[in-house]
Amino acid sequence: MKLSRKVLRFILLLIYLKIHASVAQDYDEPKEEEPASPPPAVEECNGIYVSYEFLSRTKGYPRVKNTTAQSWTFNATATVVNTGADELKAWKIFIGFQHKEILVSASGAVSLDGESFPAAVGNGTYLSGNPQADLKTSIDTAGDFTQMQAKIDLSGTQFGVKLPAVPMPKTIKLVNDGYQCPAPTRKKTSMHICCKKNPKLKAKEVKTKFLPRQNGDLSISYDVTQSYANNYLAQVTLENKSPLGRLDHWNLTWEWMRGEFIYTMKGAYTRNIDYSGCLYGPAGTYYADMDFSKVMNCEKRPTISDLPRERANDTEVGKIPYCCRNGSLLPTIMDPSQSKSVFLVQVFKLPPDLNRTAFYPPEKWKIVGTLNPDYKCGQPIRVDPTKTPDPSGLQATKSALASWQIVCNITKPTKGKSRCCVSFSAYYNESVIPCNTCACGCPDTKKCNPEAPALLLPAEAILVPFENRTIKAKAWAGMKKFHVPRPLPCGDNCGVSINWHVSTDYKGGWSARVTLFNWERMNFENWFTAIQLKKAALGYEKFYSFNGTFLRQLNNTIFFQGLAGASYLLGETNETATAMKVPGKQQSVLTFTKSKTPNINVPGGDGFPSKVLFNGEECALPKRLPIAEGNRLHVNMVQVFVLTLCHFFAHQI
Repeated sequence: MKLSRKVLRFILLLIYLKIHASVAQDYDEPKEEEPASPPPAVEECNGIYVSYEFLSRTKGYPRVKNTTAQSWTFNATATVVNTGADELKAWKIFIGFQHKEILVSASGAVSLDGESFPAAVGNGTYLSGNPQADLKTSIDTAGDFTQMQAKIDLSGTQFGVKLPAVPMPKTIKLVNDGYQCPAPTRKKTSMHICCKKNPKLKAKEVKTKFLPRQNGDLSISYDVTQSYANNYLAQVTLENKSPLGRLDHWNLTWEWMRGEFIYTMKGAYTRNIDYSGCLYGPAGTYYADMDFSKVMNCEKRPTISDLPRERANDTEVGKIPYCCRNGSLLPTIMDPSQSKSVFLVQVFKLPPDLNRTAFYPPEKWKIVGTLNPDYKCGQPIRVDPTKTPDPSGLQATKSALASWQIVCNITKPTKGKSRCCVSFSAYYNESVIPCNTCACGCPDTKKCNPEAPALLLPAEAILVPFENRTIKAKAWAGMKKFHVPRPLPCGDNCGVSINWHVSTDYKGGWSARVTLFNWERMNFENWFTAIQLKKAALGYEKFYSFNGTFLRQLNNTIFFQGLAGASYLLGETNETATAMKVPGKQQSVLTFTKSKTPNINVPGGDGFPSKVLFNGEECALPKRLPIAEGNRLHVNMVQVFVLTLCHFFAHQI
């Protein structure tokens, strides 16, 4: 059959279009992209690669002429990559910021100091991973960088670096135990480092899935004990591990990261019982039928306190072992049974965490006490489930469903941040060296000089409040020809002061008198004080009115507390006749022998403590020592005779 010319043309046109379309399709089809290769420096690192890259900055407001006061908003990226053969658990890095930086956000990480953003990080900051705390190896993930790498997007404010200079940190490093980091390799807008395991550190055999529990001054355990689809029950345990640490009337705070809220508690309570945050938030939408008036707290950052002792046997909120101590955590050397606090909390969750195994502990933990040391808490670290004796009384153990540990350590107080102070005096000098100016801070310096050294005082002046010492101090300065600055020095502003007075110094021994003053309105129950004498402590014999113990293993520390029935350091009161404030006071003499320390120089400094703690808080020490006046550096034979007599009869009893 013959085809017409028109039909033949039509068939040829179709064939041409089909071939052209096929070619065009092949041409337009996108090629498969190869995965992005890591930077060359990563290729050369067989360990943990850490980098910091400065991205951009813009001039902030207000605009000022002073370069050091001009703010700049900046953006940067920090990266942690595991290129080694071992999984990196709970990674931690240090970024040495140095330009008065204020960190506003750090996606993919949290501050190890437990501080909320914005946070001042001008002296550097420690960051840890959240939610990706562990970095797996290329071996275990087939090179999956999403599991091997953590990327932190940083944004904040810095001061004082003019364009075109780039505000880079001093350094970056990995701070996980067992790793060594060299100096970072620097470029104009970036720096990187490769940290490797310390070859001298013998690796411990890890028999558990999670990290081993760590040591610290205060250990907090967050244990999930019961779990339901939309809520769970957790037990929180606080244990004082420091031999000289302590907390009184503790307040614990943390931050919920996924919209959780506290429904009920036993053994503790939240300072603010408020459910409005739930009612008007996502929880109110999801739990539309819930009676929120029964909810204890819906704050993102609740403050939790221990219950008073009288609620210990309350069937609704008490009946928890180690609860209801009025917030007291004593050191184990005082009473091991009172070094632990426990409470229970029922936590409700929000989508997408509505299953029995979705547990996320709160972050950014912080704990404070009343006239106690400052604690810095790390982030929760997943550990093996806590095991406790079975409550039925059987010889069995019960495991938590999941456990996290939070470790808090005592920090040394900076200048002006102490809460107690020490004054020095001696038998060979009529003047008392008082507590340092602004030893515990100076809230108001308009009428006083915060930089001037404190005026020397007559002995009786330390018995009266600072505001009543001016006349005595000026009169004493006039009598002794001391310089009086204008304006006068500010006070110490401390709640507790301790006077250390060297009473005698003779051939066979020496003695001192210690006096505690409580200028606070509150009483201190079961108080304790610890003093360190670098050379003379080995000669300690006894206290006459306190219960003292020599702790050689703790840097030659002498630990003392009130005797039975005298364990309260009463608070400040007002004298009726003069309306003058009268501090609570306790005092005792302690004696030393020189048989074990024959070469000590008591007036030269060996007779004065190098460190003093009150209820765990390190007290500010004077910057000078009493100096002998004329021929006053001699033995007071009457005092020596009386002390020798007391010492003799004490040993006869």
